[in-house]
Amino acid sequence: MDNVRFFDEKKFMWDGKTHGNENDVQKMKTEYETNNFETRAVQEEEKYFLFTRRVVTEIVLEKQ
Repeated sequence: MDNVRFFDEKKFMWDGKTHGNENDVQKMKTEYETNNFETRAVQEEEKYFLFTRRVVTEIVLEKQ
């Protein structure tokens, strides 16, 4: 499984987990989306994979 995939010219990262059924991947998808991630689910053969991305909206710099 590739760690990176592009959907609509946007870079998504694989969450590193192989999901055995559609219900499992939907639960994780909902959890990621609750935490402001964009998600894409992919089915290959009998396995499901979830790819996520989050756009950086704020950069916090530490004082030196």
